[in-house]
Amino acid sequence: MELSEIVRVDAVRSPVKATSKKRLLQDLSDMADTVYGLPTASTYKALMEREALGPTGVGRGVAIPHARFDEVDRVVGFFIRLEKPIDFESVDRQSVDLVFALFAPKSAGAEHLKALARVSRTLRDERVCAKLRSTFDPAALYAILTEGTAEKAA
Repeated sequence: MELSEIVRVDAVRSPVKATSKKRLLQDLSDMADTVYGLPTASTYKALMEREALGPTGVGRGVAIPHARFDEVDRVVGFFIRLEKPIDFESVDRQSVDLVFALFAPKSAGAEHLKALARVSRTLRDERVCAKLRSTFDPAALYAILTEGTAEKAA
């Protein structure tokens, strides 16, 4: 599974102002409604329920909030570059500035895990994160996230 299959160009936002994790999750829910037609209330509830199980801040300034719920019919994603880092209760206690949110159907067990693994692998690469942090341009961010797809296709 490639990131270009998960996230659309219009689902990359930057710079995003957020003052807290809760506010960011609300903003993500609003964006998911605008871009993918997902109901804001259901999206927000699913994200908050997942965060209650344990923070999705994976370290080194990266968070991967994710949720499974009925109102989505396939795995979709959002990438956000925050204007200023926020506390996300990350495992390493570092503030977060790169956020990749995933939304999946409740029935998408394997697909959800494949998407999470792909996002995690991409954002574990320090070179990719450095490139992502070097720009606020959404089109450039999308290109950085999906450049591996083009290389494999060539």
